Amino acid sequence: MDTSTDLAARVGQALKARKLLLSTAESCTGGGVAQAITEIAGSSEWFDCGFVTYSNVSKNELLDISEALIAQHGAVSEEIAAAMAEGAIANSSSDVAVSTTGIAGPGGAVPGKPVGTVCFGWKVGDQTFTERLVFVGDRRAVREQAVVHSLQGLLRLLT
Repeated sequence: MDTSTDLAARVGQALKARKLLLSTAESCTGGGVAQAITEIAGSSEWFDCGFVTYSNVSKNELLDISEALIAQHGAVSEEIAAAMAEGAIANSSSDVAVSTTGIAGPGGAVPGKPVGTVCFGWKVGDQTFTERLVFVGDRRAVREQAVVHSLQGLLRLLT
């Protein structure tokens, strides 16, 4: 099984080969994706920046996500994950972005969105992709699985 560090190294190789820069926009993972990426020596060649936008206010102020969109879909939604990835690119020098927003637990569940729900966004070029998964486990396990899945998604889109 690939670790987040192994995956981050492979993502870096793919980005470097294509001469692309990556940014992250994270909520539930709290910077975990960016942390995995910056574990890789030389990642400054292909990693631009990371946004940790835990609150709705920060999503609005740093990623230009409208309060109306958050109110309409909720912060944990594929729509917000897409907007986070798009906002990361719009507010950085990056070409590629990944985003995470979810409910890591133990609290926070709402009808239709149980603990473990994580929405992902990936933007590569002019295409945005999203996915919603429900992970099993405690807070740490949900966050770790979300980091790994974020990087796996980047690899799928870049290779």
